[in-house]
Amino acid sequence: MYKRIIIKIGTKVLSTKEGRLDVALMKRLVEEVVAQKKSGTEVVLVTSGAMGAGRGLITPTMRDETARKQVLAAVGQVQLMSTYAELFKKHGELCAQVLVTKEDFRDRTHYLNMRNCFENLLTSGVIPVANENDVVATTELLFTDNDELAGLIASELNADAVILLTSAKGFIAGDPSDKKAKVIAEINCAGHDTCEKYIAPEKTSFGRGGMLTKFTIAKKLALQGITVHIADGKRRHVLSDILSGKAVGTKFLPQSGASAIKRRLAYSEGLTKGTVRVNQGAENLLRSKQTIISLLPVGIIGVDGSFEKGDIVAIVGEKKQKLGFGVAQYGAEKARELMGVKNARPLIHYNYMFISA
Repeated sequence: MYKRIIIKIGTKVLSTKEGRLDVALMKRLVEEVVAQKKSGTEVVLVTSGAMGAGRGLITPTMRDETARKQVLAAVGQVQLMSTYAELFKKHGELCAQVLVTKEDFRDRTHYLNMRNCFENLLTSGVIPVANENDVVATTELLFTDNDELAGLIASELNADAVILLTSAKGFIAGDPSDKKAKVIAEINCAGHDTCEKYIAPEKTSFGRGGMLTKFTIAKKLALQGITVHIADGKRRHVLSDILSGKAVGTKFLPQSGASAIKRRLAYSEGLTKGTVRVNQGAENLLRSKQTIISLLPVGIIGVDGSFEKGDIVAIVGEKKQKLGFGVAQYGAEKARELMGVKNARPLIHYNYMFISA
């Protein structure tokens, strides 16, 4: 049994055909979440649906699309959380709202405060309900969708599993429009390439994400040792069936576990404060599976940005191809001074570095 799980409920799962909040479906899912909590599993909900809830309450008249979405999200988030609170209350459970932006994962103080908040809520027996703060999030710092947010929270909280409830039954072995095509029951990320071509790139009517996004996030989580399930959120008993071991949807098999910091770094795309470029020799060593090595200044040929100690930086090769991410042990100014110097202190220690597979 999983001790801690993240359950993400997608926009289309929570929406009626008209794009409004499906309260009956929410009621059913809340009952399942409560059952899992009472069985001893810690649950964090990541929910979409704020704008869907807003559509049922107001019709914004402004022309600007961003402004309309902000109004819908601001009005709808209150209704969404009010509905969750009322449904959980009927089962004697408390839930708490946690609104975050991508910036909260870039700043270490924000990151630690957020993690402490989640941990304290779980310790207090409260069910955290997280959502992106669409009202204040800037376009360039929006999450891809709440799948990405669920992945970041899973890494942050060392979750055992992530369950992505979507409008699809799982990943399909063949053309998704073919009714005879079967769902892929399990995917081993070490051999994912043959499955990638089956992913339909289309997005749902109301959400920002798609199956390609889900695949990318599920693969990344599985490589960090977190099991991922993707299933039809409108299916009755979907959570209890998954957690009892039944073959529901698609399961991404976890690989060997990684440290908490490496899990966080795996999700650092868009969260970096600078970039470090390395020479071919350093790239070869960093990519080697047989070598445990920190990033030394002697292998650095370029430093961009104005990062400080403790900030996350991107690591790229000579041709600026992405290699991974790491936590800087000192600032950009000193890194430039030491660039190419032998026997200098590592800019990024091995324990605080993630190199992409």
